[in-house]
Amino acid sequence: MKVFKIFGLFVSILVHISAVAQLHILVQQVPANTPLSASIYIAGNFNNWNPSDTTTIMTKIGSQYFKTLSITTNPIQFKFTRGSWQTVEGNQNGGYLPNRVHIWSPGDTLKLTILSWEDLGSTNSTAAHNVSILSNAFFMPPLNRSRRIWLYLPPNYATSTDSFPVLYMHDGQNLFDQSTSFAGEWQVDETLNSLYSSMGKSIIVVGIDNGGTQRINEYSPWVNSQYGGGQGDQYIDFIVQYLKPYIDSAYRTQKSRNSTGMMGSSMGGLITFYGGLRNQEVFSKLGIFSPSYWFSNQVWSYPASVGKKHPMRIYQLAGGLESNGSVAQQIAQMKQTLIAAGFAEQGIQNKVVPNGQHNEAFWRQEFGEAVLWLFADHYFMSSDEVSSGKQISIFPNPFKDTVFIQVKDQKNYEIMVTDLTGRVYYLARLSDQQLINGLDLSWLKSGAYVLHIKSIEWNISKVLIRN
Repeated sequence: MKVFKIFGLFVSILVHISAVAQLHILVQQVPANTPLSASIYIAGNFNNWNPSDTTTIMTKIGSQYFKTLSITTNPIQFKFTRGSWQTVEGNQNGGYLPNRVHIWSPGDTLKLTILSWEDLGSTNSTAAHNVSILSNAFFMPPLNRSRRIWLYLPPNYATSTDSFPVLYMHDGQNLFDQSTSFAGEWQVDETLNSLYSSMGKSIIVVGIDNGGTQRINEYSPWVNSQYGGGQGDQYIDFIVQYLKPYIDSAYRTQKSRNSTGMMGSSMGGLITFYGGLRNQEVFSKLGIFSPSYWFSNQVWSYPASVGKKHPMRIYQLAGGLESNGSVAQQIAQMKQTLIAAGFAEQGIQNKVVPNGQHNEAFWRQEFGEAVLWLFADHYFMSSDEVSSGKQISIFPNPFKDTVFIQVKDQKNYEIMVTDLTGRVYYLARLSDQQLINGLDLSWLKSGAYVLHIKSIEWNISKVLIRN
């Protein structure tokens, strides 16, 4: 008890001495599996998101942790770590937790709980209710193997008669569930459910587990003398000749190539590239994340050998920190290779994220934007609608610099702009009069965001695209 009295006196003194630029953070509870010797750090927009900044190590007081930050950034965004992004805090299920956000006043004290650590995780499933296991042993005749298949259905699948586009994805273990993932999940279900909440639309996703020791063999049609490969044709044959026909017969899908896509990362990006170009009559949308173009030199001659047979939308993603920037260079080279082979430049979208690394956290962060670009004809077919009984006008969208928001009532609003994973980029309280001049978002990078508008009575979210 004496410890807590001293702590309370300590906080009171700090508040009175220097309240102007100080924020006090008290972690009242940490996960039971937190190592006893662990140090807890704070990484945020005030220290360049450094997960091992020794100036933010929290002081342990009994079973609690305390730190006073001297800051000028408002709002503050932050997360707790144990010294690296591999040991960042997670949600109640051990999965990805969006940034913490606080609009502070001088001398504020935040009393918080750390729910889990991503690396220590949880054995509980994090898959959303609309994710199911289609089969634990779906037979793959061309490979004479069986494989687990995951199925994501849109939130309104059971309550509508609509048919939906379909995205086939590799490495199914890592797409929906933290408990089955190798190093964190993509949160495909959470992202698509969020898009549905914002836009009223979604797609079907079919996730195919990788084959473990057979992964490299199945994810390349070409043989690498050191690593293997060579079964890529059989793997794509399985998807095209067996899995897709089954999905189309059992579920309400839009069966045409214009509504069918494929996506994967690393070696999964390589087989997406190969399979999509090989079967242009089946796929029109390819999400190629951090592709392993290094695996075979034959990748560079392949586009010309098949040529353009149908219009394609090809989204290539690379992180600036992947292989010292070589992946970014390779997707730039591949774009030019595809154009030389006859593919339209406007149908190829390359994105390089300077701090992106070769991991699920990076791919999770970029998944939503890629889906919106690939399936733009599905998500952006209609304009803004009446939501919660309020006529909202948001224009232009896509936008370049300024977004104008009109709401048919005279009130104050909390305006928040986040990315598709929940990371906050803008947060303010504004009145109708302040909104007349528009919201200047010219400083945002090109991409997909969510605009949240909240009043006392309602809360509306809309997807924004910045060109």
